[in-house]
Amino acid sequence: MFKEKSAAAATSGAEMEVVDGAITEAAKEAMIQKERKANSAWRKFIRNKSAVIGLIIVIVMLTIGIFAPFIAPFDPNATSITETYLEPGVNGHIFGTDDLGRDLFSRIVYGARMSIVVAIGSTVLGGVIGIILGLVAGFMGGIVDSIIMRVMDGLFAFPFILLSLLLVTILGSGVFKVILAIGIGNVPRFARVVRSKVIVAKNEEFCNVERVLGASNLRLMVLHILPSTVSEVVVYATLCVGGSIIAEAGLSFLGLGILIPTPSWGNILRGGQTCLAIAPHIATISGLFIFVAVIGFNLLGDGIRDVLDPKMKK
Repeated sequence: MFKEKSAAAATSGAEMEVVDGAITEAAKEAMIQKERKANSAWRKFIRNKSAVIGLIIVIVMLTIGIFAPFIAPFDPNATSITETYLEPGVNGHIFGTDDLGRDLFSRIVYGARMSIVVAIGSTVLGGVIGIILGLVAGFMGGIVDSIIMRVMDGLFAFPFILLSLLLVTILGSGVFKVILAIGIGNVPRFARVVRSKVIVAKNEEFCNVERVLGASNLRLMVLHILPSTVSEVVVYATLCVGGSIIAEAGLSFLGLGILIPTPSWGNILRGGQTCLAIAPHIATISGLFIFVAVIGFNLLGDGIRDVLDPKMKK
């Protein structure tokens, strides 16, 4: 009888250990899931307050540009010789008017569309060309790599804004030509970023396995090596948009970018520069929008880099 009770007690203890073990495993699994959720890309991003501020700025700027016809209260090109140089808030003009009596708020809103279109368009153009050249140069190596990168070094010999200025002088003014000029100026930077990543990736074990399985060079580059460069390209592209906004503003300020009457932040700033003494709000407001937009894209780019780069830990 005593032995039977002892055996029952031992069995019960064993069952409790199994139950306790099950509870422990469930708790461990819950902790792992919680840790994974906490360390997800989005969670890491929103913990970075500066990156969230940058994202909000970018969303606001994109919203202004997309919905410019619905936001602007006046025609941005409508002139009124009786309402020149009005101060902000006078006669319903939120930001005042310029030298021709055009509503400054409406021009700033439409200028956001133009400046952001040029910046994103030139970044995409430069990114596509640069990715292709960097991918080919890094994968092929040898004489192909030398030729491509020497051309890129030649473009790098010019400061970015000077190269864009030279190209737009050759190509002429206009939206597409400005996008092309700034985009070409962005090519060498993308090419270098991609090339350095490709040189490392092409010697990895997964590439050797694909070669053994008979994968062609094109398949290897496009399907296996190119995806490994995505994080670096996304980060650099985000940062590049800010530089392109400054480049467009600089070209338009010099009279070589987006030409009047088409509104852009650069030519609005140029118009305000000539009347700083009597209407400082024109240059101040347009310059402030350029500053905020560039800061927003840079903060967003830094936040994305911190999320995608495993070496960057908060």
